[in-house]
Amino acid sequence: MSYATREMAGKRVVITGANSGIGKAAAVELARQGANVTMVCRSRERGEAAKVDIEATAKGEVELLIADLGDQASLRSFASSFPHEKVDVLMNNAGVYLPERGDSPDGHERMMAINHLGAFLITHLLWEPLAAANNPRVITTSSLAHRMGSIKFDNLQCERSFNAMIQYGVTKLANILFTKQLAQRGSGIGLTATAFHPGAVMTGFAQHEESWMSRAMKLSLAKVVLLTPEQGASTGVMLATCADTTDQSGCYFASRKKRTPSREARNLALAERLWNVSEQLTGLA
Repeated sequence: MSYATREMAGKRVVITGANSGIGKAAAVELARQGANVTMVCRSRERGEAAKVDIEATAKGEVELLIADLGDQASLRSFASSFPHEKVDVLMNNAGVYLPERGDSPDGHERMMAINHLGAFLITHLLWEPLAAANNPRVITTSSLAHRMGSIKFDNLQCERSFNAMIQYGVTKLANILFTKQLAQRGSGIGLTATAFHPGAVMTGFAQHEESWMSRAMKLSLAKVVLLTPEQGASTGVMLATCADTTDQSGCYFASRKKRTPSREARNLALAERLWNVSEQLTGLA
């Protein structure tokens, strides 16, 4: 794959979870390169504050649209009023780690609802704008934590048992399996689907005051070893801007290089089954 960059001026980039962390860092850089960035955020207040920062160095336009990735009705409302005919890049970045089990408005375990089903649904809802672009790209933020996960369809929503770190790993594994299947199903429109591990990044994704991850991030020692959001976003930005996507679709990246994910993440039959189950869980079947 060539690391030469393509011209981003005028390209429409949609980024979920763009108000903080990796999503905001990616939005800053892509807008600086001239892309027209659509921020998709749950909180209007936090989104507006981030928008001011992104616009400070932007050469392209920056807009804020409101949607909750964990609420399918919210995503459908967002898509029904989406104001653009073309999307060049969709960055499925929004994600959370939640130490306690809870249900989304649709009755799904919340990490699964936000981290996987939300990305799955918004990609489908924006399919026509993606198809209208030349070499559209869907880039999904996964994690090395996918190696802790294993897809168990009888416990996909933690119906039988819940372990927060394992379930987080399951959702990140689902991101890669989704990417594998999306690469096949999107080939007809020239779509490139990729997933990446951003590294251990100092962000607010562990959205719980008492989680061990939140406490660890407050330690000065942790701040020494953790990456900045800009460093974490660099692989995603590379995937959005690289000139050559030959042999890239369906692949998993880390540290700006193609990597081999876990054995389960390479199981194409599992990817197809998860896709079919996800269609049912999002009402797309």
